Amino acid sequence: MTRLAALALVAVLAGCAAPRPAPVLDRGPAPAPAAAAPAPRGPAEKPLPTHTVQRGDTLVSIALQYGLDYRELAAWNGITNPAQIRVGQVLVLAPPSGMAGTATAAAPPPAPGAPPAPPSPEPGKPVATPLVSAGPPIEARPLSNTPALKVEPRGMKVPYSDKAMAEFSVPEAPAVPGTGTEAPQPPASGETAPAAPAEAPKSGTQKEDVDWMWPVKGKIIGPFSEQTKGIEIAGKRGAPVVAAASGRVIYADSGLRGLGKLVIIRHNDTWLSAYAHNDKILVKEQQEVRKGEKIAEMGSTDADRVELHFEIRRKGKPVDPARYLPPM
Repeated sequence: MTRLAALALVAVLAGCAAPRPAPVLDRGPAPAPAAAAPAPRGPAEKPLPTHTVQRGDTLVSIALQYGLDYRELAAWNGITNPAQIRVGQVLVLAPPSGMAGTATAAAPPPAPGAPPAPPSPEPGKPVATPLVSAGPPIEARPLSNTPALKVEPRGMKVPYSDKAMAEFSVPEAPAVPGTGTEAPQPPASGETAPAAPAEAPKSGTQKEDVDWMWPVKGKIIGPFSEQTKGIEIAGKRGAPVVAAASGRVIYADSGLRGLGKLVIIRHNDTWLSAYAHNDKILVKEQQEVRKGEKIAEMGSTDADRVELHFEIRRKGKPVDPARYLPPM
């Protein structure tokens, strides 16, 4: 009885004891989120070359000074009227980045009855390789006097072996004499195969080279200088003026003071030629002309006598035409 009372007393004391609190861990302040790394910057864009408009400048004279087409120069600077430029205006001399890109060609529409094209895969998602479905043997078209060949479907996987490769390889059809399909035969023993003929050198000039000719026949009455920027050639009114080299007409008008009726031809990215004081212009802007083609008739517009003012410019800079023209 005493033992039972003792056990009862222990149970009562255990029930009255206060529950032990759960331990509290001091974890400190939560760490601040790491700052996002700045996005890497691409290479800095190279500033475009510019020209500040001076008194007496025109869009055509500026374009000629830098070897450009005045229409392109106007488009690069958002100029709708080439006659309206002001002193102090800054013009860019190269196409802005937005104009330099090329448009992506649209895919042609599918032909009628053609199966729809497979959808484009999502970025980062592996592209599933389609399996070749097993079907009836595909019969190839035989050449003349050649038995038909049967190609078994290749959708199954077999262990690699010489026999398997021989079974899955399509034998080449024998050449039919007289059809030009004969395979070249190896040289007989002791004979040397003939060497392949050497490729003939390609004719023509490099992209930056120009084959010049005289634009008119006449005597030089004014040599080249830094002031004249060209040469003066005497002649008769109405005499033909021809293109000194092939190219594209980028100006045909009388908008440059002191040069009268003027034609400018762009030959490539390096060379221009100019023909001034004409009595009559026979070509239009954007017209392609050939070397020796008649482009104007000699005259005396903005000049004291009948003459042709002729310039050759390399990257917009005037050079002495006598250094490039052939002997007269």
